[in-house]
Amino acid sequence: MAQLSNDCFAFGGELMTLDEARALIAERLAPATAVEDVPLVEADGRVLAIDIAAPVDLPPFDNSAVDGYAVRHHDLAQDGETSLPVVARVPAGAPHAGAPAKGTAVRIFTGAPMPDGLDTVFMQEDVRVAGKTVILPPGLKRGANRRLAGEDLRRGAPALAAGRRLAPPDIALIAALGLANVPVRKPLRVAVFSTGDEVVSPGEALRPAAVYDANRFMLQAMLRRLACRATDLGILADEPRALAGALAQAAAGHDLILTSGGVSTGEEDHVKAAVEAAGALAFWRIGIKPGRPVAMGVIAGTPFLGLPGNPVAAYVTFATVARAVIARLSGESHASPRAFPVAAGFAYRKKEGRREYVRVRLAADADGRLVAHKHPREGAGVITSLTETEGLVELAEGVTRIEPGEVLRFLPYDLLR
Repeated sequence: MAQLSNDCFAFGGELMTLDEARALIAERLAPATAVEDVPLVEADGRVLAIDIAAPVDLPPFDNSAVDGYAVRHHDLAQDGETSLPVVARVPAGAPHAGAPAKGTAVRIFTGAPMPDGLDTVFMQEDVRVAGKTVILPPGLKRGANRRLAGEDLRRGAPALAAGRRLAPPDIALIAALGLANVPVRKPLRVAVFSTGDEVVSPGEALRPAAVYDANRFMLQAMLRRLACRATDLGILADEPRALAGALAQAAAGHDLILTSGGVSTGEEDHVKAAVEAAGALAFWRIGIKPGRPVAMGVIAGTPFLGLPGNPVAAYVTFATVARAVIARLSGESHASPRAFPVAAGFAYRKKEGRREYVRVRLAADADGRLVAHKHPREGAGVITSLTETEGLVELAEGVTRIEPGEVLRFLPYDLLR
């Protein structure tokens, strides 16, 4: 578990930009988790702990890419069909013994090793067969439909770098290299709770003036998609002493404490005071919308991150701030997701000096261009503005006005995990 000093997130400015917040996270945080070997089937979504070099050539031998007939290209006529006797049959998994005589062909199947001396494969649908003779059309290039040993990876070549969050294609590559187990970072242990006397857990009776707690469940779902072990600590009442005690207890067994609600500057927002009582707080007012009130601190050496209480603001700040924290603590080499260009289907004005994320859905226009249409309701508490859209358009700090047709940066929700 990372042990941080109380002033590790110290920042002199009153309003932090998102880029400054991410730079501070990258500079001050280090991986908090140890390494463990896991079976390959359990490695999806985990963070690779070491560089992997190919222990073998991939593929390990020259082989056929198709079902067909293997020949020497030198035996083919240049200006017409070629008839060759078929002298052998090589299925996948059964290596051919010896080199066929010149002027002969071999029946071969996908994945089967190329017989010695043969360098070209005709697809079976491109040839004619007459008894034990195959008739080959002209024009095929030397080496066609042949996969060379090591053409994917040479033995000793870099395969995957440490810090990569493994995905199914990575699992396929590791398996193809013959590795049954893989060293990965242990899952990050994250304590999650909500604050506020006005929220109750789903399934309980809804009191007057109360709402169901959506954030705690959304945040745990997002954490689990990142292979974190989330501990649900429920809802903490708005009482500073109780909050401070719960924070201190959570710090003892977790790598990160993640809360939502109570981090603004209102009289009933007690998380700020509780963190200061249990540890130290570098209170970030990040220049983003939705989600300006984000708190970062340290409690008994464990990082603390407090997100806003409105669900959309909690989602956006998780994707833009908490995601960077989790990556650093997990030892992940994480970069901001690549945005895709789309055309604006709306006019919009914003304040200068803050980065804004607008919820949009996409539709193709008559020319096939993807056009972003803003959700009609902008409130940070409107959860359906997330479920009825496909992603966010990111408006930079210097932008103050958007006109229809302008090119915007679109971030699909699927890339924000």
